Amino acid sequence: MNYRGKKCAVLGMARSGLAAARLLLREGAFPSILESRDDELSQRKALLLRSENITVFLGKEVDEDSTIYDLAILSPGIETTAPLVKKVTQHGTPLIGELELAYSCCHRPIIAITGTNGKTTTTELTTKALQGAGLRAIACGNIGLPFSEAILQNNQVDVFVVEASSFQLETIQRFRPRVALLLNLSPNHLDRYSSVEEYYAAKFNIFKNLSAEPSQSSSGGDVAVIPASLYRDELGIKVPYITFSTKSDDADFYFHDGLFFYQGKSFLSIKDTLLRGLHNAENLMAAFAAGRALGAPLERMVQAVKDYRAPAHRCEWVAQENDIIWMNDSKSTTLDALEKAVLSIEASRPIILIAGGKNKGFSFESLLPLLQKRLKAAILLGELKFNIAAQWHSLECHLVESLQEAVARAAALATRGDTILLSPGTSSYDMFENYEERGDCFKNAVHTLLKSSKTSHPSIIYSPC
Repeated sequence: MNYRGKKCAVLGMARSGLAAARLLLREGAFPSILESRDDELSQRKALLLRSENITVFLGKEVDEDSTIYDLAILSPGIETTAPLVKKVTQHGTPLIGELELAYSCCHRPIIAITGTNGKTTTTELTTKALQGAGLRAIACGNIGLPFSEAILQNNQVDVFVVEASSFQLETIQRFRPRVALLLNLSPNHLDRYSSVEEYYAAKFNIFKNLSAEPSQSSSGGDVAVIPASLYRDELGIKVPYITFSTKSDDADFYFHDGLFFYQGKSFLSIKDTLLRGLHNAENLMAAFAAGRALGAPLERMVQAVKDYRAPAHRCEWVAQENDIIWMNDSKSTTLDALEKAVLSIEASRPIILIAGGKNKGFSFESLLPLLQKRLKAAILLGELKFNIAAQWHSLECHLVESLQEAVARAAALATRGDTILLSPGTSSYDMFENYEERGDCFKNAVHTLLKSSKTSHPSIIYSPC
């Protein structure tokens, strides 16, 4: 699309909004950022942006802005039904997301990665694998570096590896990756979507523009990467695809008894990597599949990922004392993530689970059969603690008011051979700024408790976050 001379409204002034405005400016447009907040931080950002010839409206200024825009660009954190969106689009102004904008300015192949869990790890693994194969790859999108910013910063890139959330995929129109990768699906964000089906439909958008014909960035057609358990027709896929599985050998990539197989031949033991658990086995296979879709040699990708460490807060080892292991899985914001965290722990180790948080509209009851087999006790906190306790009626449940209290209670319950796992199964916003703050709070509380337990009774140690 040609943006030159167009009046463009960028809705929201978070990092993706800033990147979108700067990309539009480079493309010759006249961008204006509309931000509902008018706090000190927003004012400082506005001052900088105005010095770059980007118009900014804050707070009441947004309501007073009577411009009729040629195009509006939506930040992923803003819902399409928000008053700000309705105000700007009421005169028929077309609306796209930052992902769509960046794609329209991108002339290199894209690997797009979505799913309920594991997106960030798989995006990083895929990038590292491709780099090991000699490709200049960069990770961007929902991972933290906006796609638009990656395009602005990097001229010498062979492939963009883009983490795409359901929020970002809601508003795509022509977005067409060379490789579209779906990791998994489980109920999530039901505080934003009216049904699980609506949430899944947003994820499936990643496939809607795939074609066997050449694209703007490639002389070849597109490829899908999907779990073997999902049906190609259900996803609307009409291009070649690569499958992966931890449950069946009827897949291109599969994982069995600690070994990875490709087209029936083993090529790697998970013990030769720094990753553990079925969820990370899926992430690795998906990354290898994405690389193979671009023709990257498997052996070079394998060597590249062997020293990869998973990002913090994802089944992260925190401490071990008296054969009691503490694990931080604060990134677990869905039932599927919680289930996989539990399954990743050796079956011989009883689990004391710390779970609960913001009410996102789904039930925890489906996990009860698994947890009855694996849990010694559950410690519940946050908005959902009473609901979860009622659903897990056959488990030993302890209700607490804070994460520090949860850590202290877990220490009092634990005996040699136990694993204490923080895997909330839902988001953190009822008590914390984000899952990172929740995980850091947990780690601080654990380290403070273990340090103090040599001189104090651990059940009364509380560390500040």
